Amino acid sequence: MRLFIAPALISLSALVAIFFWGGWPAFLLVALLSLLEVTLSFDNAVVNAKVLAQMSPAWQRRFLTWGILIAVFGTRLILPAIIVGLAAWISPLAAAELALNDPEAYGRLMENVAPAISAFGGVFLLMVALKYFFDVSKHVHWIAWIERHLVRWGRVEAIELALALATLLGLSYLAENQATVLSAGSIGLLTFVIMQGITSTLDVKAGTIVSSGAVLFIYLNILDSAFSLDGVVGAFALTTAIPIIFVGLGIGAYFVRSITVYLVRKKTLNALRYLEHGAHWAIFGLGLSMLTGIVVHVPEILTGLIGLVFVSLAYVSSRRAIRS
Repeated sequence: MRLFIAPALISLSALVAIFFWGGWPAFLLVALLSLLEVTLSFDNAVVNAKVLAQMSPAWQRRFLTWGILIAVFGTRLILPAIIVGLAAWISPLAAAELALNDPEAYGRLMENVAPAISAFGGVFLLMVALKYFFDVSKHVHWIAWIERHLVRWGRVEAIELALALATLLGLSYLAENQATVLSAGSIGLLTFVIMQGITSTLDVKAGTIVSSGAVLFIYLNILDSAFSLDGVVGAFALTTAIPIIFVGLGIGAYFVRSITVYLVRKKTLNALRYLEHGAHWAIFGLGLSMLTGIVVHVPEILTGLIGLVFVSLAYVSSRRAIRS
């Protein structure tokens, strides 16, 4: 449990600081955002743990140290400013200044670019899930009557690409800003293909631990970004105060990273055989939720429950399998 000492101490310090800055309202909002981040991203921790287990102990430590800086400052602070800047045709620095000086206007810009964010993140997550379920080497099945058929269809070359592209094209046709949705979704698709291609090449060529660890490190942070982008947009529905959003999501991200390392070190995925399946079903649901949200409103509570329900059910099924 020593893994959680540092996150707990840092979180406590941040909560005390935010209390003195904004009082009880700010304190409660930070606590709520932190809880939502952990709840929404637990499936992310499970999937990350599978990838992290392939990395050396040194790269695992970097995931928790360098990675948390990328997760907190990069994904939840800098990346949204870059996206807003590109969408509004202003520099990322100007977008960051707008976030600090006029958070309400920044929040409105975030809402305007939400379709692009959802298209990028939704397609990327959809590819993560489809790649897992269409894997012909997958022999353990949780929802067997579905997953067995998906594995058979996995023999069709690039079937996950075809399905993701078909989904993106259909949604872009229904969306108001078709070009933006199509471009952002295509970037998400290309990002996944490039990262998978580099990782596969290193596996085939038996690359060095440092090289493969670096690629997996980058892949994990891109995956974290895809998971967290809709959470950043959703946070503006609760508050436009940048310090509250930054601290709340940052605390949650730190705990998710610690949970990921904990799952690896305790070999939890080996003991709970269906937990990874549940996480990928949650990713599939989250990806579809983000993509559906481009054309119709999807309640935030529904998006939050997707991951929690699938992972919880997979945990229960895994415990039953152990006892049987």
